[in-house]
Amino acid sequence: MSTIDQQFVEYIVKSLVGHPDDVVIERIIDEKGVLLTLTVNPDDLGRVIGKRGMTAQSLRTLLRALGTKNDARYNLKIVNNDEDRENYTSESVAPEPSEEQPVDSPADDVVNNDEDESSDYAKKSRKELAELDDLDI
Repeated sequence: MSTIDQQFVEYIVKSLVGHPDDVVIERIIDEKGVLLTLTVNPDDLGRVIGKRGMTAQSLRTLLRALGTKNDARYNLKIVNNDEDRENYTSESVAPEPSEEQPVDSPADDVVNNDEDESSDYAKKSRKELAELDDLDI
């Protein structure tokens, strides 16, 4: 059974992401208020966070407005499950060495450069996510 706050965040996030079936929102009540933990498909993490965290900040602002109406304090935590994606990508995309293609071929360098760029992006996204989690809204 989901509450109005879970339904609210779920509706907004599902309209943003490319994999709406993977959106999961867990609700925990503690002494600080209500903590909503949002988990999305790793491919959609950037869409939920947004540039410089603006989309995540907007979600938190909307939750603050809902909390004012319901006399509750809401916190939103976005779970970074990008490690699962990296493991999946490295297992499924990595070419197996064959007799026809030497191990130190230029094609391998291109794959490694792409992985470095995507891991830099993932590191930057993780850092922005950590900074957003530190904000007290």
